[in-house]
Amino acid sequence: MVKKARVTVSPCPLAYNSSQWPLSPDGTPLPLLALGLEGSANKLGVGLILHTPPSQSQSTSTEDTAKVDILSNIRHTYVTPPGEGFLPSDTARHHRRWIAEVVEKALKEGAKTMSDVDVVCYTKGPGMGAPLQTVALVARTLALMYNKPLVGVNHCVGHIETGRLITHSRSPIVLYVSGGNTQVIAYSRQRYRIFGETLDIAVGNCLDRFARIIGLSNDPSPGANIEKEARSGKRLLPLPYATKGMDISLGGILASVEAYTRDPRFRANVSASAPTGGAEGGGGKVNGKLGTVMVSQEERRRRAEGEGEWREVQDIGLSAADARGTAAKLVEVPPPTTTNTSMGEKTKDEKGEEEGTGGKVEVITPADLCFSLQETVFAMLVEITERAMAHVGGKEVLIVGGVGSNKRLQEMMGIMASERGGSVFATDERFCIDNGIMIAHAGLLSYRMGFRTELADSTCTQRFRTDEVLVNWRA
Repeated sequence: MVKKARVTVSPCPLAYNSSQWPLSPDGTPLPLLALGLEGSANKLGVGLILHTPPSQSQSTSTEDTAKVDILSNIRHTYVTPPGEGFLPSDTARHHRRWIAEVVEKALKEGAKTMSDVDVVCYTKGPGMGAPLQTVALVARTLALMYNKPLVGVNHCVGHIETGRLITHSRSPIVLYVSGGNTQVIAYSRQRYRIFGETLDIAVGNCLDRFARIIGLSNDPSPGANIEKEARSGKRLLPLPYATKGMDISLGGILASVEAYTRDPRFRANVSASAPTGGAEGGGGKVNGKLGTVMVSQEERRRRAEGEGEWREVQDIGLSAADARGTAAKLVEVPPPTTTNTSMGEKTKDEKGEEEGTGGKVEVITPADLCFSLQETVFAMLVEITERAMAHVGGKEVLIVGGVGSNKRLQEMMGIMASERGGSVFATDERFCIDNGIMIAHAGLLSYRMGFRTELADSTCTQRFRTDEVLVNWRA
């Protein structure tokens, strides 16, 4: 078996406060190895990360520039049938079924055993209750069995710190966009301060719910298929633009875009991103505008436990050559275009027309709706992020969270930042989407500053705000 090369971020360009390192008998600081377990939603991730203390020539009395090695990064995803979301009970069942194999594969890929691990890190919150409890139970069990310290990690802080690590962005304005969270964040005085956020549902939840409405596949994710569908959109339909100062509201936008699916002009054409429908259930209740058939609770249980169709365990680690290439990127801004769709004669496709018995009939397609939803929501995100940049005088934007891998969002944010003389940083799906490495890295940063989670306190919570965490590893 050919082993994959580890990912090295060396030396780490981000200076942290001086840390507590274990010492060898001769007083030499020793490296620390962390196992991270993430399972706050339908992604089950386990990763191994190694922090190596800096040499005397690299460190000062107040700064710590450790070398970081990502040894393994394994993920398994619970994919539900088209048109359906994932229930907490089924997601927890999926995590129970696969977590032993995912942990075993992560250790094997990293060429380590539990005896080599120095600390076990797990997601304390926020997230879905039942999946969080499942992963926390496994983390406690491993800590007790192998006599390892335990560290509970804030999911949001894990995204931010791993994004900073991979992209080498020192002190950016952070746009955190995922299925459960939408926040604009900046660091100040050992806290990640929330400048603005959603007042109702998160961006990822908005996109996922609309994907279910029009029956798009959940494989690899609803948001990814929304993005793919939007590339074929020709028309920007009017939707509410709901910024409230530094905050945004998305519930009304979702209701408005759903209303278009009941418009007589709507044509639910089946695209490459959408399932053909009906094949999985053979009858029963129809869900979504594309006619996908809902499966039974028993079928969902079988999927979660791997008895039916399921996705393979994914090794989402990088080769050494990719460490500063594909994974971390400075978003490139495309050259401005002089094309104005409001000028000149439009084609029939651009007008969204089809031939009918009474002549040309205006139509609305799922692609048009996906395009309009993306453009409207992302414009709102760009606006509140720009306000945060103006307030703090920042020049860097870091996009983290699962929605952060959306190329159109990166492009729109890049245009705004370039106009302000700034830059946008983002990672690809391996680090944007929930993974174990982000929990291991953030947990190890806390552990190096002396933080431990006692067994009696090793609970989890669905509500754990980003600004509740003491970020004492940053100056």
